[in-house]
Amino acid sequence: MKVSGEWVSHPGTQALCAALAAAGYRALFVGGCVRNALLGVPVADIDIATDALPDTVSDIAQKAGFRVIPTGIEHGTVTVLAQGELHEVTTFRRDVETDGRRAVVAFSTAVEEDAARRDFTMNALYASADGAVIDPLAGLPDLLARRVRFVGQAEARIREDYLRILRFFRFHAVYGDPEAGIDAEGLAACASNADGLEGLSRERIGAELRKLLSARDPAPTVATMAQAGILARVLPGSDAQALAPLVHLEADLPPRWQRRLAVLGGENPGDALRLSRADFGSNKAVRAEIGSTLTPAALGWKLGLDNARDVILCRAALFEMPLPAHWQQDIARGVAGVLPVTAADLMPALQGAALGARLREIEARWLASDLTLSKAALLA
Repeated sequence: MKVSGEWVSHPGTQALCAALAAAGYRALFVGGCVRNALLGVPVADIDIATDALPDTVSDIAQKAGFRVIPTGIEHGTVTVLAQGELHEVTTFRRDVETDGRRAVVAFSTAVEEDAARRDFTMNALYASADGAVIDPLAGLPDLLARRVRFVGQAEARIREDYLRILRFFRFHAVYGDPEAGIDAEGLAACASNADGLEGLSRERIGAELRKLLSARDPAPTVATMAQAGILARVLPGSDAQALAPLVHLEADLPPRWQRRLAVLGGENPGDALRLSRADFGSNKAVRAEIGSTLTPAALGWKLGLDNARDVILCRAALFEMPLPAHWQQDIARGVAGVLPVTAADLMPALQGAALGARLREIEARWLASDLTLSKAALLA
């Protein structure tokens, strides 16, 4: 079996592989690029594994006229810009010591050792420069069956890095076969090692959950996470029940992890997941309006297009109600709306706090009227 695509045949990619090979070293595509190519999914990043040490990779690349960026040289990774294409070139590695959050690694010359330290069998696939697939751990059947399975013993892989619990669910949501269900051994290992999530940084947890919620349909996987007690660990107080209806209601709209996070709820998602200030503000605003009576147009004016859409969709999912007629057009009308009254219309009769209070009262009446009250009516 071979992988193919523009990323394989790119002149810079082939030239880099040829330079390593000419110096007597292996150059193998690995991980996501091989996995995605075999599944017919777009390839975003080109990762190359080699038995050459990082300094050697740098020397070879520079002599070939490529730009070298030492992005992670202490971990064995060198980024090489070859004819406009970025490549992450990493020396074969084996784990020496792990503590559940990070690993101490040693360089290796064996692809089998490099494969053994990877998380899932579908990520332990390699390909030579001509695209021929190399499968040291017999992971190809798992990939073709869309079966997310840990390399070796699931318990051991998880204890090397407890973030793999969340990666297991994320990969199942993105690549798994929903009809076949989730791998039972992996699920049991995740549930029994859930305490390890407590030692992870919230930034890492948040990043992984955002990727999971960005999957086309994360609802079945998140429901399994909830049943296994994992969801409550990373997002206390959340409820996955409305996520499936939300995904159904989204129809042709692009998925937004922010919307899906809002429908899950939770006690303090901003802190639990270390959301950015913008995402925290968006989450707070959407959740505050889900139970309000503001119309789609009023929400469009108050929250903007994306957040207003999220409120309407979350309402329908949580309260098991149909979407309002023409709701998207009404939101667009609100986004383009302009409050007919300005501060200048109330001055100089009103100043300071009194002016602010009056403007807020006018705004509230205008929103309650579905943005229909005229300037005269609002000033009356």
